[in-house]
Amino acid sequence: MSASKINRRESMWGFLFLLPNLIGFVLFSLIPVVVAFVLSLTDWDGISKINFMWFENYIDLFKDESFRIALYNTFIYTIAFVPLTLFLGLMIAMLLNNKLKGIGVYRLIYFIPYIASAVAISYVFSALLHPTLGPINNMLRSFGIDNPPQWLTSPNWAMFSVIVMSVWKNFGYYVVMFLAGLQGVPSSLYEAATIDGAGGWNKFKHITIPLITPVTFFCIIMATINSFKVFDQVYILTEGGPGRATTTIVQYIYESSFQNYQMGYASAAAVVLFGIIFIVTLVQYRGQNKWVNY
Repeated sequence: MSASKINRRESMWGFLFLLPNLIGFVLFSLIPVVVAFVLSLTDWDGISKINFMWFENYIDLFKDESFRIALYNTFIYTIAFVPLTLFLGLMIAMLLNNKLKGIGVYRLIYFIPYIASAVAISYVFSALLHPTLGPINNMLRSFGIDNPPQWLTSPNWAMFSVIVMSVWKNFGYYVVMFLAGLQGVPSSLYEAATIDGAGGWNKFKHITIPLITPVTFFCIIMATINSFKVFDQVYILTEGGPGRATTTIVQYIYESSFQNYQMGYASAAAVVLFGIIFIVTLVQYRGQNKWVNY
């Protein structure tokens, strides 16, 4: 059999293996994105006849104060969530990278919140943070704090509470990612650094951090994308309140589409969210050349 015939056969098998994933991508990602963009140009309410408004929804969107607040809240959430989650994930991963008795159990414990239902965890946190009956405020009162924070009902504390819960639920996933990266660092580099008299901080700064930059880059991308999509915990804990203090873009899209029946308007907000995530990811991807070591 000639080499070209073998190459064609291997290409065909490769394409056949990719075909199920390709079909899923077209059906569940590409087509919905195209449909959402088309709907964003209409005034469709989900029932009536579709009338094209072209870019009027986008103009109205940026005049809408509620959308601007949701956009601001989402950026605040992202700016706090991403660094806190990754820092905590890296620190715990470094602890779990040591040879400890029962290390497998510890790794499982940290990963359980990530695979647990966000709805269930949100209800648990609602009970924990209850202003009068919650155990956290009762404990603070026992320490002499007469007016503990109203975690979920105060505009000053609601977003903080949502961020804390989100970090606690998600950091286990990044622990696993960082742990995989740390275990790929050759131990011979640490041994050589020890012989040269390097301390723990210098090993971390000059060996660990540079060699796990590919994993760090992946974690930053995933955490950023997921932070822009936050919805379920916000909806359960605060429903976007008090006022609009914790309303995020995805919740704004949900309210516009399924409560106000403005499918075209909500689709325009979804397209804007897609554009923001695409631009942020593109900037991060272009910037990796300056700090990621492959």
